[in-house]
Amino acid sequence: MEGRFQLYTGNGKGKTTAALGLAVRAACSGMKVYIGQFMKGQDYSELALSGHFPESITMEQYGTPKLLCKGEEPSEEDMSAARNGLLKLKEAMFSGSYDMIIADELNVTVHLGLLDVETVLEVLKKRPDNIELVVTGRYAPDSFIELADLVTEMREVKHYYETENLPARKGIEC
Repeated sequence: MEGRFQLYTGNGKGKTTAALGLAVRAACSGMKVYIGQFMKGQDYSELALSGHFPESITMEQYGTPKLLCKGEEPSEEDMSAARNGLLKLKEAMFSGSYDMIIADELNVTVHLGLLDVETVLEVLKKRPDNIELVVTGRYAPDSFIELADLVTEMREVKHYYETENLPARKGIEC
């Protein structure tokens, strides 16, 4: 199968959720999936996914337990975790062990300056032809959008965070 590069971006909810849905679909069809979560070091419900698909899905987090916010200066620990994550992502991509590679929150990782856009773009351009690559996160660089075969922008129309001041719910947002 010839792989493609899919990009999920925008300010609306659902980018990671869409990528995880693709991972489940791929696993159910016999594909091997590697999920690397940039900037995530917290406990999210999706971390149980590889336990449900131990032969098909491998998941790693490349972040610290602290959530990095826009405007906040990244620490050396944050930057080191991102660099290490990119190395692990490259290893997975070129290992021959996976059919699908998901780089969750890679866009925002670049946007916040944890990784250089040109360095990441070089990795994305070298994707083997048989790999389905999925990249998620707000603020996708124009160069990623141009390179991608499929781009979906999630747009928030209405969200109960604002309308009801509802916190993140386990199993739905986290």
